[in-house]
Amino acid sequence: QIQLVESGGGSVQAGGSLRLSCAASGHTFSIYVMGWFRQAPGKEREFVAASSRNGINTYYPDSVKGRFTISRDNAKNTAYLQMNSLKPEDTAVYYCAARATTVVRITSGEYDYWGQGTQVTVSS
Repeated sequence: QIQLVESGGGSVQAGGSLRLSCAASGHTFSIYVMGWFRQAPGKEREFVAASSRNGINTYYPDSVKGRFTISRDNAKNTAYLQMNSLKPEDTAVYYCAARATTVVRITSGEYDYWGQGTQVTVSS
């Protein structure tokens, strides 16, 4: 029912920043837990960040904690991922995902809806 479209990816040098956006349509955005995942060639899809429905509770793996920030603007039906101090190992396709629940999940199989992905490339 909900459709997700990511944008904001690109190429940056190590230490740079990018902000990804995830625009949602088709259903009430505020009922969804939102997550960001990434996948590099030959790698499993990896959890990056997640947000509760109101944006108050957020979750990050150690690999990005302190560098990435998930946020959301329910009035604009948009979630964001601010990425600072980027490293070459952050290079991947980044996906926005949604789940219609109050419970935040950190595994990709728990999410019901996915965007098409946006490429982030970080050069050393």
